[in-house]
Amino acid sequence: MKLPVLTITLNPALDKTVTVEDFVLGGLNRIKEWRMDAGGKGINVAKVLKNFSIDVTAWGLCAGRQGNVLTDTLSSLGIPNWFVQAKGETRTNLKVYVEHTRETTELNEPGFTVDEDVLSQFLDRFRNDVSHVALVVLGGSLPKGIPSDFYKTLIQIANEAGVRTVLDADGESFVHGIEAVPYAIKPNIHELESFFGESFRTDEEIIDAARRLIVKGIAYVAVSLGGEGSILVTKTEAIRAKPAPITPLSTVGAGDSMVAALIYCMLHGMSLEEAARWSSTAGTVTALKPGTQVCTLAEVEEKLGSVNIWSIPKTTNSN
Repeated sequence: MKLPVLTITLNPALDKTVTVEDFVLGGLNRIKEWRMDAGGKGINVAKVLKNFSIDVTAWGLCAGRQGNVLTDTLSSLGIPNWFVQAKGETRTNLKVYVEHTRETTELNEPGFTVDEDVLSQFLDRFRNDVSHVALVVLGGSLPKGIPSDFYKTLIQIANEAGVRTVLDADGESFVHGIEAVPYAIKPNIHELESFFGESFRTDEEIIDAARRLIVKGIAYVAVSLGGEGSILVTKTEAIRAKPAPITPLSTVGAGDSMVAALIYCMLHGMSLEEAARWSSTAGTVTALKPGTQVCTLAEVEEKLGSVNIWSIPKTTNSN
């Protein structure tokens, strides 16, 4: 039986995107159009995988009426879901897109607070059911009340069950998560530099840093470089991907689309070069969409040729 991918979103959001012609600070701004999407890293990954015809289930925590709207939205998209209800209210993240400057400003709420009972409910089901999935995606911020090493705990449980994990987090969650040795990680360049307390000026320096993580047992390190593309690194290979220049409408969800495309390639046994091309293309296509809309399979397939790919040889001083 084909096993599904499981995405975990512990601090989801309703992403409200409003479009204005120009923005007047301290003045009246009239909204031309708006849209509401279910959001959060794991949820965005699930939406892309659904578009790619991958069997995917979304789990997490939510709260209040907006939590019900979020789970109803996922169900309407055909994504099976299970979210433990916490006290409080699911956050709304406001994205303001200004047509004149083609820039998006984000205003993100902190979210609800989680108590021990909610956390225990989630952990109990995760322990019982994780062996029934092919891969677990862990991503995004943690709401108040959840310890910063919670992703580490989930990765350890998945590892014991023989299930691969993909981690896309930052700060302490990223640091602790790496201690449990996930199968793959997707830091952006700023998160990678923050982790090591260093600045990386060249592709070779980024690859060297990625391989310092691979030595710990991580199989894939995908470093996103914004408009400059990405670098995918394994123990034996390093592939650089650079898309054609674009003017993004919104970068929200672009990194999540990269993660989803990487998973798609893993599940289909594609090469690292193919994974680099697909993940970079997926991120680029999503960045060309307003709000938190994500790429489709057909859109990515159409744009694959617009990404330049090249291999970077392993240097003699690399591990």
